[in-house]
Amino acid sequence: MTKRALFAACISAMWLLWLCASLGIAAEAQLRFEVVNRQIVESRLRDYATDNGIRETKLKKMFSDAGCAKEISEQVVKHLRQPNLICVLPGQTDFTVIVGAHFDHVDAGDGVVDNWTGASLLPSLFQGLRTAPHRHTYVFVAFAGEEKGLLGSETYVHNMTEEQVAHTEAMINMDSLGLAPSEVWLTHADKQLALILFAVAKAMNAPLSAVNVDNVGSTDSESFAKRKIPRMTVHSVTQQTLRILHSSRDKLDAINLADYYQSYRLLAAYLAYLDTALPGGAPTVTHAK
Repeated sequence: MTKRALFAACISAMWLLWLCASLGIAAEAQLRFEVVNRQIVESRLRDYATDNGIRETKLKKMFSDAGCAKEISEQVVKHLRQPNLICVLPGQTDFTVIVGAHFDHVDAGDGVVDNWTGASLLPSLFQGLRTAPHRHTYVFVAFAGEEKGLLGSETYVHNMTEEQVAHTEAMINMDSLGLAPSEVWLTHADKQLALILFAVAKAMNAPLSAVNVDNVGSTDSESFAKRKIPRMTVHSVTQQTLRILHSSRDKLDAINLADYYQSYRLLAAYLAYLDTALPGGAPTVTHAK
């Protein structure tokens, strides 16, 4: 059975007051979401496949199990057999937070780190938000073809209307988690999004550092930067672990499961907090005449 807990169990009331005050947000803001049991998160991670088509099928099943069955859709990506998988969690407004991770991998290794660690977290993050009311609409996207040149995310961004772009307040990308505690590609991150994540990490006493990968490669968040959508990538790559990516060492045993689950908890709290911290989440205030 999935064990769940409210965000209030993750951080103390005193830290919540500090966090709200530090970001100029009302202290009475309610942050509600559910934490998926570690066993469930790890079982989804362990249920990887080395074939991208099978990965697509497994992700569909995971989304369905997490409560996203009717809401899931496919977006055809030119030159690829696999589509983008899109799961929409409607909110009270059309202000949107996109949460993404690619599910394809290179031939070397099993592609568990890069990037089943990110893709298999998407259903758990959806599951944690679905039972609580929220103002933002959350869109969870499992991108195809990242290793082919960001094909999936480029397709997604290309098909966004001007209105959708204008109402998208954040794109949070996950790529190669669990090699170490959570890290942010800070030089390619929206500064407000990064500031909020560091504040949440401090409130939770969760380790978080800035590790830039400018000269290493690219990732799906960069497709969104082209249309000036605020974006941020969370990863775990260090100078010592970089050699694991795109190699025969990219296997399940390369992952520190404690770090991985802590990254999940941090991201779950962060996504819930964004609903209040971003402008679209602020309730409309009316004054009596």
